[in-house]
Amino acid sequence: MTPHRTKVAVLGAGGWGTALALALGRAGQSDVTLWARREDAAGTLREQRENVPYLPGVTLPPELQITADLDAALEGAALALVVTPSVGVPDLLSRLPQDLPLVLCAKGLGPGGERLGELAATQGFGQLAVLSGPNHAEEIGRGLPAATVIASQDEALARQAQSLLQSSSLRPYTSDDPVGVELGGVLKNVLAVAAGMGDGLGLGDNAKASLLTRGLPEMGRYLAWSGAQPDTLYGLSGLGDLMATANSRHSRNRAAGEALAQGGHPEQGGKVVEGLRTARLLHDWANAHGHDLPIIHAVSRVAAGEWTPQQAVGALMEREARPE
Repeated sequence: MTPHRTKVAVLGAGGWGTALALALGRAGQSDVTLWARREDAAGTLREQRENVPYLPGVTLPPELQITADLDAALEGAALALVVTPSVGVPDLLSRLPQDLPLVLCAKGLGPGGERLGELAATQGFGQLAVLSGPNHAEEIGRGLPAATVIASQDEALARQAQSLLQSSSLRPYTSDDPVGVELGGVLKNVLAVAAGMGDGLGLGDNAKASLLTRGLPEMGRYLAWSGAQPDTLYGLSGLGDLMATANSRHSRNRAAGEALAQGGHPEQGGKVVEGLRTARLLHDWANAHGHDLPIIHAVSRVAAGEWTPQQAVGALMEREARPE
């Protein structure tokens, strides 16, 4: 490791992990090691210097270290970015030293519906931050301009991660609301699935604008119950991420909804669609606590095969008339 530079381990070599490793490299303040779960995947990345399935055409610089050896990735690391799908986070946390500062970058919930930050805290990790925002890996990986939010109750950790990622193509902001920032990135996935179903059915721009506008209060109800700061919903990690995910051709959640509407498989190519799993967890939470989340309920029922997308549209449009 070069003197006076920070070693950072990026744990997860999918599209988002690879994009963040490239963003750290562009910022030029750290020595970066990208960890892949499987040796064959790590070997392919080292040989090809390209993540063909997720970021085709983007060259991985020679200084980016790539390994499937977790101990080697963590050796000397002052910070680790956790960028595996949410379902893989619990197992990964069990393999990490508890004194290692973590930035959680996955946008999903734990096995019991808990926040990943909450899960990490219960496992003894004391230095935690979350990163979220309107950040498609396909664009971050190519160095297109973007902003993101790094939230922590540990201001020094948030500012350290901000400094390591700040570059001419990525502008990180800090926040002291990790609950709101993390949940914004989780909840918008469900609404993006709904938006994709509307796209697949050809419902038009009016329908999508109405859906997203009415979906925002549904996000807000869960955020308020969870203790998030109200303004976070309207920041980069809430409204900003929702706009990007519900409209972009890069969004796998939007694409999953479109596939459902057209009779296809929502998880094509084996890519994890966080919004489908999150919809069921939020559906169960709303039922248990008496909250009205009609759009999230509709997505959950379509994902479970209980409704067709057309039935979901009918159920939403035929709800009892009420004031806005």
